Amino acid sequence: MVDALQRLKELCQERKLSYYELAKRTGIPYSTLNTLLLKGSQPSLPTLYRLCEGLGITLQQFFGDVTDSSHFTPAQQECLSLFNVLSPEDQALAIAYMKGLARRL
Repeated sequence: MVDALQRLKELCQERKLSYYELAKRTGIPYSTLNTLLLKGSQPSLPTLYRLCEGLGITLQQFFGDVTDSSHFTPAQQECLSLFNVLSPEDQALAIAYMKGLARRL
Protein backbone atom coordinates (compact mmCIF):
# COMPACT_ATOMS: atom_id res chain seq x y z
CA MET A 1 0.00 0.00 0.00
CA VAL A 2 1.33 3.42 -0.95
CA ASP A 3 1.60 6.07 1.77
CA ALA A 4 0.21 9.02 -0.18
CA LEU A 5 1.92 11.67 1.96
CA GLN A 6 5.31 9.98 1.76
CA ARG A 7 4.91 9.58 -2.00
CA LEU A 8 3.92 13.25 -2.28
CA LYS A 9 7.01 14.31 -0.33
CA GLU A 10 9.24 12.13 -2.54
CA LEU A 11 7.76 13.54 -5.75
CA CYS A 12 8.19 17.13 -4.56
CA GLN A 13 11.76 16.42 -3.54
CA GLU A 14 12.56 14.75 -6.90
CA ARG A 15 11.17 17.77 -8.74
CA LYS A 16 12.80 20.29 -6.36
CA LEU A 17 9.29 21.63 -5.85
CA SER A 18 8.37 23.40 -2.62
CA TYR A 19 5.01 22.76 -1.01
CA TYR A 20 4.24 26.43 -1.50
CA GLU A 21 4.82 26.11 -5.27
CA LEU A 22 2.73 22.93 -5.37
CA ALA A 23 -0.07 24.76 -3.57
CA LYS A 24 0.10 27.57 -6.14
CA ARG A 25 -0.02 25.08 -9.02
CA THR A 26 -3.03 23.24 -7.61
CA GLY A 27 -5.07 26.07 -6.17
CA ILE A 28 -5.05 24.28 -2.82
CA PRO A 29 -4.33 26.80 -0.06
CA TYR A 30 -0.80 26.42 1.29
CA SER A 31 -2.16 26.30 4.84
CA THR A 32 -4.37 23.34 3.88
CA LEU A 33 -1.49 21.47 2.25
CA ASN A 34 0.83 22.23 5.14
CA THR A 35 -1.75 21.05 7.69
CA LEU A 36 -2.29 17.87 5.70
CA LEU A 37 1.45 17.15 5.70
CA LEU A 38 1.99 18.06 9.36
CA LYS A 39 -0.97 16.10 10.72
CA GLY A 40 -0.26 13.09 8.53
CA SER A 41 -3.84 12.89 7.28
CA GLN A 42 -4.32 11.10 4.00
CA PRO A 43 -5.67 13.39 1.26
CA SER A 44 -9.12 12.83 -0.18
CA LEU A 45 -9.30 11.54 -3.74
CA PRO A 46 -10.28 14.94 -5.22
CA THR A 47 -7.38 16.59 -3.35
CA LEU A 48 -4.99 13.88 -4.48
CA TYR A 49 -6.18 14.34 -8.06
CA ARG A 50 -5.43 18.08 -7.88
CA LEU A 51 -2.02 17.38 -6.35
CA CYS A 52 -1.23 14.99 -9.20
CA GLU A 53 -2.26 17.64 -11.72
CA GLY A 54 0.10 20.07 -10.00
CA LEU A 55 2.89 17.50 -10.22
CA GLY A 56 2.13 16.84 -13.88
CA ILE A 57 1.32 13.17 -13.36
CA THR A 58 -1.71 10.90 -13.36
CA LEU A 59 -3.14 9.07 -10.37
CA GLN A 60 -1.87 5.86 -11.97
CA GLN A 61 1.64 7.28 -12.06
CA PHE A 62 1.29 8.47 -8.47
CA PHE A 63 0.45 4.97 -7.24
CA GLY A 64 2.44 2.99 -9.79
CA ASP A 65 6.12 2.31 -10.19
CA VAL A 66 7.24 5.14 -12.43
CA THR A 67 10.90 4.62 -11.57
CA ASP A 68 11.36 1.82 -14.12
CA SER A 69 12.57 3.71 -17.14
CA SER A 70 14.86 0.95 -18.40
CA HIS A 71 13.02 0.91 -21.74
CA PHE A 72 14.00 4.56 -22.41
CA THR A 73 17.24 5.69 -23.99
CA PRO A 74 19.49 7.92 -21.87
CA ALA A 75 18.39 10.94 -23.92
CA GLN A 76 14.71 10.12 -23.34
CA GLN A 77 15.34 9.67 -19.60
CA GLU A 78 17.05 13.07 -19.49
CA CYS A 79 14.13 14.71 -21.32
CA LEU A 80 11.62 13.18 -18.91
CA SER A 81 13.65 14.24 -15.87
CA LEU A 82 13.86 17.80 -17.15
CA PHE A 83 10.20 17.85 -18.16
CA ASN A 84 9.07 16.72 -14.71
CA VAL A 85 10.63 19.72 -12.95
CA LEU A 86 8.93 22.26 -15.23
CA SER A 87 5.80 24.14 -14.28
CA PRO A 88 2.65 23.14 -16.20
CA GLU A 89 2.99 26.30 -18.31
CA ASP A 90 6.61 25.48 -19.18
CA GLN A 91 5.65 21.87 -19.91
CA ALA A 92 3.13 23.15 -22.46
CA LEU A 93 5.82 25.34 -24.03
CA ALA A 94 8.23 22.41 -24.20
CA ILE A 95 5.61 20.25 -25.91
CA ALA A 96 4.82 23.02 -28.40
CA TYR A 97 8.52 23.45 -29.16
CA MET A 98 9.02 19.71 -29.71
CA LYS A 99 5.98 19.61 -32.00
CA GLY A 100 7.48 22.46 -34.01
CA LEU A 101 10.75 20.60 -34.32
CA ALA A 102 8.95 17.41 -35.38
CA ARG A 103 7.14 19.27 -38.18
CA ARG A 104 10.48 20.21 -39.72
CA LEU A 105 11.31 16.55 -40.33
